Amino acid sequence: MTKSGPVTRRQAIGAAVTAFPMIVPARVLGQSAPSNLLQIAQIGCGRIARASEFPGILRHADVARFTAVCDIDSVRLNDGKEFVEQAYARRFGANNYAKVKTFKSYKELLEDKSIDAVCISTPDHWHALPAIEAAFAGKDIYLQKPTSLTIKEGRQLADVIKQTGRILQIGSQQRAALNFRLACELVRNGRIGKLKEIYIGLPEDPAGPEEPQMPVPPNLDYDMWLGSTPVVYYTENRVHPQSPDPRKRYDRPGWLRCEQFGAGMITGWGAHHIDTAHVAMGLEKSGPVEVIADARFPSKGLWDVHGPYHVRAKYPNGVTMFISEKYENGLRFVGEEGWIWVTRGRFDPQAVAKGQRSAALDASDLRIINTPLKETDIRLQAAPRNDHHLDWLMAVKNRTQPVAPAEDGHRSCTACLVSHAAMRLGRSLKWDPQSEQFVNDAEANKLLSRPQRDPYGTDKLLQARGARSSR
Repeated sequence: MTKSGPVTRRQAIGAAVTAFPMIVPARVLGQSAPSNLLQIAQIGCGRIARASEFPGILRHADVARFTAVCDIDSVRLNDGKEFVEQAYARRFGANNYAKVKTFKSYKELLEDKSIDAVCISTPDHWHALPAIEAAFAGKDIYLQKPTSLTIKEGRQLADVIKQTGRILQIGSQQRAALNFRLACELVRNGRIGKLKEIYIGLPEDPAGPEEPQMPVPPNLDYDMWLGSTPVVYYTENRVHPQSPDPRKRYDRPGWLRCEQFGAGMITGWGAHHIDTAHVAMGLEKSGPVEVIADARFPSKGLWDVHGPYHVRAKYPNGVTMFISEKYENGLRFVGEEGWIWVTRGRFDPQAVAKGQRSAALDASDLRIINTPLKETDIRLQAAPRNDHHLDWLMAVKNRTQPVAPAEDGHRSCTACLVSHAAMRLGRSLKWDPQSEQFVNDAEANKLLSRPQRDPYGTDKLLQARGARSSR
């Protein structure tokens, strides 16, 4: 791994954390003393934060500590603070942890010089902008996938990360999972012969009924939540649950099924599986050259992301990738000499080595996966302990690139959004991965970006800063 950016105050962080003194004495903590810990803030305290980022960082209290949380829903903000503080109370004792700061505005949070890095777990339409602002504020970033709402936003983000030298990890945790990494290594080392086809199975979202206009809850800054997207009336199933029952408050939110805020499962799960396909092909910084797709979209109702769909994408190496809800959730790599299947689930490498089949990693011939790699074989970057959040934390401390950097995340998201454009237009599209434009297709190129509502949006921010894109 190569160095990325100059040594920063994180190598001499002691003075910066005095605003968040820990009660546990340094002589007891040793390497976990406050002066050796990264100070992390969480932006967005909803379902994904509670399932991924909160536990992902909390389990590494010897490396980093949450010192602040931020959300524009005050109920979620208070829940997030309580979640973190209760976790530290259980670990260190009721009075042996620093209280967590709360921010309604992520802009105010980014002004806090004591914060080293941020986790961003917001809705898809709120990914690129806070990540860009965090980079300009000198913070490192863990950003939930998909990287952006549009291809233009993704390019803007990747360029800013490169320009600022910040460390950004995309939440593509399959890159850290042993079975996915091994599957990619086996494909790249020719275990199934020349790769010919990839079959990706993703879920689909249901349509829904029309939803009535409702009063905006007093705990939610709805205009801010809409961000750069158009103003539309508030209804709970457009945003996230407001249940008084904490067990239901963090159910799957309705915005995931609204095209105003995302693209549906093609970016939801697609950002994971297409990313894995890119790694297996060694095309992490490229993309398809032609995509043809069809899909059914709801004709009425609030939820309007795609339903059943089929995508066929051709890549510059001659591989064809097929994506559909009709395939089992996961990836099947088909080569001239066999196939490899990989999906999420429990994976026991020792059992596989002994000849036992695994639902999480399988092959046409078990020898494909249980024959050890040779010293001279291609090896992919591994996350420490196969832990995606720990990989990011160590990359921040050591100023090295994580396993899922910004450019790779942008390229994976781009392939998803190119597929979505083909689904919307219902015809074949030629794509140039180098220029990041559709070839001789003005109608398709209009889909590279969306209008951004003032005062929000990446365009206005970058124009004000005089930033330029590499594209």
